[in-house]
Amino acid sequence: MSLVESAIGGVAVTIIDTTLKAGGAIANQIKGAYNDTQAKQKALAAAQKYVERYEKRHCQVKVMPGLMKEPLPLEDIYTAVKMLDDESIQYFIGLDDLEETYRAKGKRSFGLQAEERYDGIAVANAEPLLMVLGGPGIGKSTFLRKVGLESLKKDGQIQRDCIPVLIELKEMQDETIDLKQKIADEFKVCGFPEADAFTDASLAQGKLLVLLDGLDEVPSQNLSWVIQHIEDFVDTYDNNSFIASCRIASYRNSQGTFFQRFKDVTLAEFDDEQINQFIHRWFRSQQDLEANTADKYWELLQKDENKATKELAQTPLLLTFLCLVYDRQQILPTQRSILYGKALDILLSEWSAQKRLERDPIYEGFHPDLEKVLLAQIAYESFEQNQLFFLKNDITDRIGEFLADTLDAPKSLDGAAVLRAIEQQQGILVQRATNIYSFSHLTLQEYLTAFHIKEEGLERELIDQHLSDEQWREVFLLASGLFGNKAINLLALIETASLNYLEKHPKLIELILWADRSTAQSIGDVGSVTIRATAIAIAITIASDLDIAINRNIDINIPINIANTIEIARDINKAKVIEIEIARAIEIARAIDRDIASVKSIDRVIDKVIDITRNLDESITSGFLQEILCTPKVAEFPDHLQQMVQTIPNRNASGKDWKNWTSQLEALWLDVLGLSQEELTFNQSEAEALSDYLYATQLLLRCKDAAIRIPKQAW
Repeated sequence: MSLVESAIGGVAVTIIDTTLKAGGAIANQIKGAYNDTQAKQKALAAAQKYVERYEKRHCQVKVMPGLMKEPLPLEDIYTAVKMLDDESIQYFIGLDDLEETYRAKGKRSFGLQAEERYDGIAVANAEPLLMVLGGPGIGKSTFLRKVGLESLKKDGQIQRDCIPVLIELKEMQDETIDLKQKIADEFKVCGFPEADAFTDASLAQGKLLVLLDGLDEVPSQNLSWVIQHIEDFVDTYDNNSFIASCRIASYRNSQGTFFQRFKDVTLAEFDDEQINQFIHRWFRSQQDLEANTADKYWELLQKDENKATKELAQTPLLLTFLCLVYDRQQILPTQRSILYGKALDILLSEWSAQKRLERDPIYEGFHPDLEKVLLAQIAYESFEQNQLFFLKNDITDRIGEFLADTLDAPKSLDGAAVLRAIEQQQGILVQRATNIYSFSHLTLQEYLTAFHIKEEGLERELIDQHLSDEQWREVFLLASGLFGNKAINLLALIETASLNYLEKHPKLIELILWADRSTAQSIGDVGSVTIRATAIAIAITIASDLDIAINRNIDINIPINIANTIEIARDINKAKVIEIEIARAIEIARAIDRDIASVKSIDRVIDKVIDITRNLDESITSGFLQEILCTPKVAEFPDHLQQMVQTIPNRNASGKDWKNWTSQLEALWLDVLGLSQEELTFNQSEAEALSDYLYATQLLLRCKDAAIRIPKQAW
């Protein structure tokens, strides 16, 4: 940044000029070394150096050196942050209410959806005393540095004449350090005229923006003294601006007994808009622009199978990690267990190590690997109890029992202190309401649950109790990755359990055998499982919809359902996506006895029936069906369907006419399939068993993809 682009030169000269005109001891001190002109020239030169030094020290981003080869300028990747009033904790809500609220949302995120968000820089511009709170890796330090950078610019977003001074509070190692002296040292290095006197003048004129980064990083033995020193300093020089940052857990656990004059705000996790912006800023090289890398990555994160990964991207630190991984591989690893394990390690230890933080030991011998085992046990037990939120007393009791059993710790060990340390240092456990906690992300709880299953050998219990429970799907996938070469054993157990769903239902066994026979000679170029699943989907969808419609006299919807099903299955076949076919069959099986919505506009629906049915020509129907089904009459279906088109009832036809026409269509379709309606009509028990079987088969395929290695012969 050149001097002409910066406002700091003008501010520095103004401070000198005002000081010299005012006279007094400070002016005399400066005059003792320089005349007026020299002092102003010295201030200009020092201001230039100060800008360059600020950029070099505070505006180069490099995290995770093992992955990030070169630092990036803060300006290139900075994403506008959003803030919440510090009300994100619901102090008076109960445990059951939290669980109910979360499940009613139907989303993975634990965060509140109704919170109003504010632009971070706008808040910093408006508030002279600001406390910025947030979890680890949320971007507090980056935000403070950005605020300082904006105040350096001539036309920056911080619209006040000031010089930013960033102080890293972790450097407050003993009581001899003086905050004013720290500021003077910043100016002294850059050659400001009589730096001590310049500091006094700047503070007296209210020209400083003091950025106090990382209150939670102050060694605990010095914290009380540092807090008192800062409060006294702010009271003395309150015509200046101050922004401090602190981890939210550290601040709350202090019960808010300090910095009473500051406005508290919380940095919000990234929303979709911010994630998208960050990705596009990250992948902005010419090569990335030509390859459209950012858009490809963003589209990848939107896929259903990457929902859990995208959840981690709400934290800037982990989003940086995910971008680094994608930058190296141009894909997201199928084996997400490796990806999430690395993300957890970053939170447990690597982030603090990179920031050179001296953390207070939680308990002698309680290292990060052991902490991971403890967190995994808590995650598993909570998941087993269908709990995503848990009481503080419960978790502190578990911590005490774990340490007593593992490290022979005294039973009187303060479990609350250990919980507090975990919460403050890694942010993996988060307080959501008074004495109620959860994991910071559902993704981390699922990974830790899978880790516990792998460590304790609980795969059989997992399958026996949770195979058909969709809430455990991600746990199954992660466990498959964590089991390494032994994942094939997990898959074998899943297959055996899936077949058990069918053994009491001969009709379902016959349906599976029909699909096997009817697709044995198929000419499609996808896997046999895909083809069989598609055949089942087509058969169940159309036959069940026809039957329901006939019985309920809502016949005109039926051709639409036929057309849509064939179109969907045809597109799926072309895309060669196994999971979607089976998912479609699951959805259909679970909706067998669901009512079809009443028709509101007869004319509109009839028009659609005619339009869709007449467009089901041979290239759409026969071509696709012959790739899937090998029944004797499938080739004749297009001609017969066209004959049905010619006999579609008119708008004035009676319900009886529509019912007769639909019955003929049903008979035609069943004849093509080589099945009877009775064979495709299921009671509640059969429908549930088919649903569970198809779901387990889908899960089996996904677990195969999630595993690190499955030997071909064993598969």
